[in-house]
Amino acid sequence: MATSSSTIRAADALARRLYHAGCRYAFGMPGGEVLTLVDALEDAGIRFVLAKHENAAAFMAEGTYHRTGAPGILVATVGPGALNGINAVANAHQDRVPLIVLAGCVDADEAQTYTHQVLDQQAVFRPITKASFSLVPGAAHVIADKAVGIATEGRPGPVHIDVPISVADAAVPAAAPPHRAKAAPTAPSGPDLATARQWLAEAQRPVMVVGLDAMVEEAGPALQSFAETYNVPVVTTYKAKGLLPEDHTLSLGGAGLSPLADTHLLPLLQDADLILCLGYDPIEMRIGWRDIWDPTRQRVIDITAEPNHHYMHQASLSFIADCAASLGALSDGVTPRKTWENGRLQATKDALAQAFPTAEDWGPAAIMDTCRKVLPRDTLATVDSGAHRILLSQMWACYEPRGLTQSTALCTMGCAIPLAMGTKLASPERPVVGFCGDAGFLMVAGELSTAAELGLTPIIVVFVDASLALIELKQRSRQMKNRGVDFAKHDFAAIGKAFGGAGHTVTSRAELEAALKSALTADTFTVIAAVIDRGAYDGRI
Repeated sequence: MATSSSTIRAADALARRLYHAGCRYAFGMPGGEVLTLVDALEDAGIRFVLAKHENAAAFMAEGTYHRTGAPGILVATVGPGALNGINAVANAHQDRVPLIVLAGCVDADEAQTYTHQVLDQQAVFRPITKASFSLVPGAAHVIADKAVGIATEGRPGPVHIDVPISVADAAVPAAAPPHRAKAAPTAPSGPDLATARQWLAEAQRPVMVVGLDAMVEEAGPALQSFAETYNVPVVTTYKAKGLLPEDHTLSLGGAGLSPLADTHLLPLLQDADLILCLGYDPIEMRIGWRDIWDPTRQRVIDITAEPNHHYMHQASLSFIADCAASLGALSDGVTPRKTWENGRLQATKDALAQAFPTAEDWGPAAIMDTCRKVLPRDTLATVDSGAHRILLSQMWACYEPRGLTQSTALCTMGCAIPLAMGTKLASPERPVVGFCGDAGFLMVAGELSTAAELGLTPIIVVFVDASLALIELKQRSRQMKNRGVDFAKHDFAAIGKAFGGAGHTVTSRAELEAALKSALTADTFTVIAAVIDRGAYDGRI
């Protein structure tokens, strides 16, 4: 539709606001209903990336968010296109990822007499987003601004916008009203803060449990300063790994899904006389973390962006405030004292190191150890769900926030490759490796063609054991028969080559090291199929 210099299309209003928010990429698969949207995004300076499936497209968008800080964008056409992205949108909701979901839809009056591909998309998206809108011309600028604000403020998350066909082309004023101002950080105050300061001053065995809110709020520097000042060891969730560099003497690494790690971490927490939960939401944790501390005999302080209504465990004091500002307020006037003089902290660190040894000749731990040693320190990693993720999350050392990206709350399979692609697209200067199980690889193998089309060079390491290893392990632990978990061994290196990349099959540390060194200088993506034995994770996670 032609527009005058004083008007633009409603789709342009959306696109320009997203560009102003820092968005430079959008991912999806177009249909006739979103052609105007795609056109508007490109005109605004946002590159549209054609993916092979909307679910993978949303994970690519998440990958760019973790590198740029700008919301990810998923574009999906009406009906099946929008519904294909449901899993990744729900994942973004649970993993606090700001994702703008732009979905085409049939015009409201047309939908009264036309049923082909028509469904109530807002009813589908409302439970798994922070908000859902249907774009209208008179409020196009306002809805665009609301979407960005809601997606990024507080606990971030996805926002869905249905864009009817005729509305996308409707003329709206070119001038946008002022954007909503961001809220300033808040810090705790009052009698509860005084109590918290007293507890900190008296603590002899303090521990910090750090989660998603702290990562989103970029609280790493404040966290490290506080931990060093008061000699407080730090446990992070898997998603928050690296907020305190994991080679720091006070880092106890990530936690969440490993019963083996929990046998060492949970007794330390139960021995603590002060537990400070910083931006921590147990949505990332397995059931073994339920009621692991006792607020009737232990002092527990909870600092979160929003109230925690999970009831998985309770706190003695709760502050709804900014993580970094809260640490500053909490430490104001509190003199540090000696902590953990009983040697328990170092004993726990030693026990964790012994629980996850790296010296095996070959197997999943050897693969992870070799990758960490060969790949540069600044390598960015992604991983999808399975037994390999639990082990990798304990063994892969992160030295910065978002150094290892994964689906932690929903634990969805098949995310490692698209996450790695989005990461590499936004940070082409950094080495990127995606770790995936063979089943997860098969779910999204078609996206390797997208990587080739974009000229991306991530390294994809596939753990090949021809089984849903984690589920098979659980099956055996319940003394059940082997059913529905095994599949054929495939030539994953050949699949990589078929899609335009390099491919290697490795069965030893030496072969893996050579493949990694080759991949670091390759001008295309590389698939490394690391073949391991069935049952290789037994006793390791």
